[in-house]
Amino acid sequence: MCSTVQQILSRLVAFDTTSHRSNLELITWVERYLADLGVESFLTYNDDASKANLFARIGSPDAPVLLLSGHSDVVPVAGQAWQSDPFSLVEQEGRYYARGAADMKGFIACVLAWLPRVLELNAAGALRQPVALALSFDEEVGCLGVPRLIHDLIERGIQVAGCIVGEPTEMRPVVAHKGIAHFRCHVLGRAAHSSLTPQGVNAIEFAARLISHIRKLADAEAQFGSRRPLYDVPYATLQTGTIVGGTVPNIVPRECEFVFECRSLPGENLDRFLGPIYEYAHLLLAEMRVVAAEAEIRFEQLVDCRPFEAEQGGAWLDYIAELNVGMENQAVAYTTEAGCFATAGFPSVVLGPGSIEQAHKPNEYIEVSQLAACSDWLERLLIILSRSAVMSK
Repeated sequence: MCSTVQQILSRLVAFDTTSHRSNLELITWVERYLADLGVESFLTYNDDASKANLFARIGSPDAPVLLLSGHSDVVPVAGQAWQSDPFSLVEQEGRYYARGAADMKGFIACVLAWLPRVLELNAAGALRQPVALALSFDEEVGCLGVPRLIHDLIERGIQVAGCIVGEPTEMRPVVAHKGIAHFRCHVLGRAAHSSLTPQGVNAIEFAARLISHIRKLADAEAQFGSRRPLYDVPYATLQTGTIVGGTVPNIVPRECEFVFECRSLPGENLDRFLGPIYEYAHLLLAEMRVVAAEAEIRFEQLVDCRPFEAEQGGAWLDYIAELNVGMENQAVAYTTEAGCFATAGFPSVVLGPGSIEQAHKPNEYIEVSQLAACSDWLERLLIILSRSAVMSK
């Protein structure tokens, strides 16, 4: 593997781009790196300009681009037992350890190290397919940044021939994944002294009954729901991830709030899962209001990451097959920005170095051999880019 990949990865992981923090230091560094190569970037920001997406292209300004896409943010390290500084790259026994090494700064490092080769090809007049790099913010908290980037591309009239989202797939093409939707449920009851519990409405207990109902729906889905054998978890799943409520043990709790998620298969309507939850909540609310007319159960959607499924039988998957000879296409349960790109009409695939098994864990790592495999893959891509365009629009 070219040492440049290691050097770039070491620099990228040193930026603490945990989703609750700004990513601007990393984006500015990449912007300057590209500027030193003679490549112009443009940025799109969040509302308070504390975070930015980056887009840069090489090649003809008029032709559709092949887009290589990655997210700049990482998940938190708080509460995890790391054996080394998570924001300092450590090499040990053929692995690079750091937060984001696998998810997904390893891919970004490989692409940045490869771009000078693309520039050489372009300078020689041999680049038949323009190449673009896209970096987004806040993927880990619901794919919040990439829709702004997509909107900007469309507004600027930039066409996308195909998009490769470099999430860790061990360099195997992923052509479909589930969507994920998060919902916050707020249960409002009535407080009372715990010695007079019949005068109160226990928000925690009613929330628990609703959570139990969600679990029963999840169990039913696992037993009787539709199946897609290509997926590692072949059915839709529901689960509750967080809950908070109450103040002290001797007060009937007035409020409780929890967040649950649904991971649905492509083609499934969320209403199929939400309908039974809302109906049961309505029954619970009627029971609560017998004691407390002011009782409420409210739902708020927090995240809506779309499912993704590449169109079968098209030129795009033929192109991917040529790049990945002998590898079978996969479908996975986790969610990526490919759903956003595909919804916008950009043919997409998920493919990158590293394993999703290492993502989000303490002592996250990427195999050195995976980075080498990605660099080799990019070299094969360069050969194809010098021969012909990805596909006609």
